[in-house]
Amino acid sequence: MGTDGSVFWDDLARDLEDPEFLRQFILESTRIATIDQIVNALDDAREAAGLSKASLARAIGHEPAVVRRLFTAGRVNPTLGTLAEVAAALGLQITVEPLPAAERTKVTEALLGGHSDDTRALAEHLSAQRRPGRDRSIPA
Repeated sequence: MGTDGSVFWDDLARDLEDPEFLRQFILESTRIATIDQIVNALDDAREAAGLSKASLARAIGHEPAVVRRLFTAGRVNPTLGTLAEVAAALGLQITVEPLPAAERTKVTEALLGGHSDDTRALAEHLSAQRRPGRDRSIPA
């Protein structure tokens, strides 16, 4: 990472020392990463099943634009109900699972406590989860 990147991370790390900014950054980063992971998994399943977006929309009783936006819009915020309907039509279900211990230490404790011992590492960790692409697995 060059000097410009270093300045960015240093500035963000300083901003994350503010408890309210830290909480909002964690919540927004987690929201984006979680939605992206679910939407990407559903789109992969749709493609594997050979279903068009329009046929999937018909199966769940929605307008084709709803499913098209879900899978193609840059910034989506679907309801849990819509995600569950799409998942069911693809033979899947949405589940909740505990975070790995390392993730709880980095993210949950910082969110609940309003501070982090290493704000730069936290910022880099959360930002890595938000990078574009289909592989958004959480590192252990």
